[in-house]
Amino acid sequence: MHIHILGICGTFMGSLAVLAKELGHRVTGSDANVYPPMSTQLEAQGIELMQGYDPAHLDPAPDLVVVGNALSRGNPAVEHVLNKGLPYVSGPQWLADHVLQGRWVMAVAGTHGKTTTTSMLAWVLEHAGMSPGFLIGGVPQNFGISARLGGTPFFVVEADEYDSAFFDKRSKFVHYRPRTAILNNLEFDHADIFPDLPAIERQFHHLVRTIPGEGLIIHPTTEPALVRVLEMGCWTPVQTTGEGGQWQVRLLSEDGSRFEVRFDGKVQGTVEWTLTGQHNVANALATLAAARHVGVVPELGIAALSAFRNVKRRMEKVAEVNGVTIYDDFAHHPTAIATTLDGLRKRVGEAPVIAIIEPRSNSMKLGAHRDGLPESVAQADQVIWYAPPNLGWDLAATAAACPVPAVVCDSLEAIIERVKGQARPGTEVVIMSNGGFGGLHGKLAKALEG
Repeated sequence: MHIHILGICGTFMGSLAVLAKELGHRVTGSDANVYPPMSTQLEAQGIELMQGYDPAHLDPAPDLVVVGNALSRGNPAVEHVLNKGLPYVSGPQWLADHVLQGRWVMAVAGTHGKTTTTSMLAWVLEHAGMSPGFLIGGVPQNFGISARLGGTPFFVVEADEYDSAFFDKRSKFVHYRPRTAILNNLEFDHADIFPDLPAIERQFHHLVRTIPGEGLIIHPTTEPALVRVLEMGCWTPVQTTGEGGQWQVRLLSEDGSRFEVRFDGKVQGTVEWTLTGQHNVANALATLAAARHVGVVPELGIAALSAFRNVKRRMEKVAEVNGVTIYDDFAHHPTAIATTLDGLRKRVGEAPVIAIIEPRSNSMKLGAHRDGLPESVAQADQVIWYAPPNLGWDLAATAAACPVPAVVCDSLEAIIERVKGQARPGTEVVIMSNGGFGGLHGKLAKALEG
């Protein structure tokens, strides 16, 4: 079967393409922005990529078109599909029908940490010899690929609350029917499709309604929005993590790189790993709880986590030039920015930290998070905000409200000059964006070499 994927370089759709190829289909795809790491992964899989949405890409007609949720009416490829009556489906629906049927689905949902926690859970199962299938919205370094079918009934999926397609406005995760569900946290996000937090809470409750009575829901005790979701009705056993929960930790190092795990008051072992930050400690607890549900004893899960390597673009060290370290990080929400910088600060102590942030997500562009942004950067020594063209709100006012020195730059060249003027050996530079940021990471490293 020839499947053509519209929006193939999105992290979800790219992973879907890998699964379709593994099922034996001929897979092609097109996207407005073809960039790594997804483009590299797809090309390595022998999947043909086309730039843009030219209707000619759909001639001769494929057997099925999978439509990404970034596409809307008016897109030339979408209009061609509708006019010609080509068969089409949303990505989550295709996944549910062709991959998840009959599997023990383990879903990871939440505003933050989905990709990292999904990667952790897939790795813990792999380490335990359970050969899970998985679909992850990023490239986990323990596997080097973002999706695979796996060799057992277990399938770990990153369960996103974003909508499914222009013709299906339900959240993606409503399609997945998990037996084990991690609800990591819940804050307002995706301002382009949700008017407020209660609207997202309703979607999370739609997910809760699909989890069987013999399944398991795992959530932290510290998230009032998730408590409200479960108060709408819950028919499934629940395990809690964090303060006052069944799963708890005792930090052995302030940056979260060593911690002791307890379940029902009993010590299970100690995780020692390369990750930092309280958010990753919380992700680890949820992972151990979910893995235990499918038979992985905590001791084995802890050993796996100690060998876990984080996902690409999650505080990924991409260069070290003349003593200056450059990290690539995906953070695009004030909470994620704050927890990431806090983890780095606790690891590097007094070393100078420069944060470079591109407000690129739809919620960021709409200004939904601007009130929370100034405080989110408190752990950096200075911040460079990038003002993309047509940003609809005053980034300079945000910079002025930051508790640390902050400037706004409207070009990559200006950012590079600023960093060159400020960075010295021992400086840590974190570049935060949910896109390719015009290849800033490589350009900055090259400039610092000079």
